[in-house]
Amino acid sequence: MPRLITEFGIGTSLRRGDYTEAVKRGIKDALWHNSINLAELFGFEKTDMRIRVDVGVQNPGAVEIAELEKVFPYGQTEFHVTTGGLDIPRPEGSGNPTIIANVALSVSFDMERAQ
Repeated sequence: MPRLITEFGIGTSLRRGDYTEAVKRGIKDALWHNSINLAELFGFEKTDMRIRVDVGVQNPGAVEIAELEKVFPYGQTEFHVTTGGLDIPRPEGSGNPTIIANVALSVSFDMERAQ
């Protein structure tokens, strides 16, 4: 399936050290800052969207995919969480770091099925 569009987002967890929340905010940044009418353009339903979610955080194992799936109002998601993003330590050296997550959402459709 060809990738038709990619949107990017950045999310943070400033004090709690919550990787899942940082990623969730990055997904929302990518989704809600853009209005994508791609489904209608190609004659698909929004539920037909195939969404690849690429995530970069310093601790990929701490990301709860089930929580992230709840963010998407439609479409079929596939998550790929890898090492990336940033953890910024507190100036005083104690407590949770500030977490920055990078997110890329790539949208595709099963074009063969539509014909």
